[in-house]
Amino acid sequence: MTKTAQPNLYTAYDWNVLADKALRGELLTEAEALSVLEADDDELLAIMQAAFRVRKHFYGRKVKLNLIINAKSGLCPEDCGYCSQSIVSTAPVSKYPLLEKTTLVDGARKALELKVGTYCIVASGRGPTNKELEQVIEAVREIKETMPMKICACLGILSEDQANRLKEAGVDRYNHNLNTSEGHFASITKSHTYEDRVNTVDKAKNAGMSPCSGCIVGMGETNRDIVDIAYSLRELDADSIPVNFLNPIPGTPLQGLKELNPRKCLKVLALFRFICPSKEIRASGGRELNLRSLQPLALYAANSVFVGDYLTTEGQEATLDHRMIEDLGFEIELCAL
Repeated sequence: MTKTAQPNLYTAYDWNVLADKALRGELLTEAEALSVLEADDDELLAIMQAAFRVRKHFYGRKVKLNLIINAKSGLCPEDCGYCSQSIVSTAPVSKYPLLEKTTLVDGARKALELKVGTYCIVASGRGPTNKELEQVIEAVREIKETMPMKICACLGILSEDQANRLKEAGVDRYNHNLNTSEGHFASITKSHTYEDRVNTVDKAKNAGMSPCSGCIVGMGETNRDIVDIAYSLRELDADSIPVNFLNPIPGTPLQGLKELNPRKCLKVLALFRFICPSKEIRASGGRELNLRSLQPLALYAANSVFVGDYLTTEGQEATLDHRMIEDLGFEIELCAL
């Protein structure tokens, strides 16, 4: 007796059905979410077109630019397996204490010249000391007084008082990535917990700062883990979601791990657009390495990118990002405070 072939669940969807659900604010089922990640590559352009319907509804053709300054490098006691600055890393990275106020302010001026709307002050470590916090606050105050610039701080785990002080100084957004699903978290770091990260995002939100939290894909997680972190970030109500793609830096515990290809990365970005339709989705760290020649397609799902370098890895020339945006017929969204 001949066995009847069964349809492939993960290519059976009309991707516009998922876009319609997203536009109505309805949550994709787990099966629907997995269908995006496990779809045949022949479905890729149809998936991206459906994701673009959602992206265009909320953001049109505008692209938000962000720039990172590595305000404090190395010297971190945490054991995050992906990070070249962690205590378990042997990667040769620059190590220096928190930059002086003048350097942080000068970095904001450079960001403004590059048409950046959000300037991200990022420091390694478990969390800021009072002295470090005050240095950041002084820089933020000067930047806000002299430039039309949104500021995001990423300083690690915060207390309620620290969060309130940052907000009072003028910090618009606070970033603290969940990084991966709760179930996969202990495989990546054990020196702090998933709940520690959720609590910090909540403290930033309660202080009145816009919550920014995202993930890193390609760290040995399953597709269900990716779906779980997307669901978690929706529930957390993060306004900005940086989607990072692992750069397996030599000297880190995840060195040599190469699970991603450009098509998978694009499907991940589309998934986040479907699950968090109205949020800023940012194609972030590792996009140049992992998306390669397909980088422009990322902006059919994402509406935000980093320009310039990351923390310890090089990014793409900002002029190339400007050209990519122009070639797509998209438009840089300038800061409107």
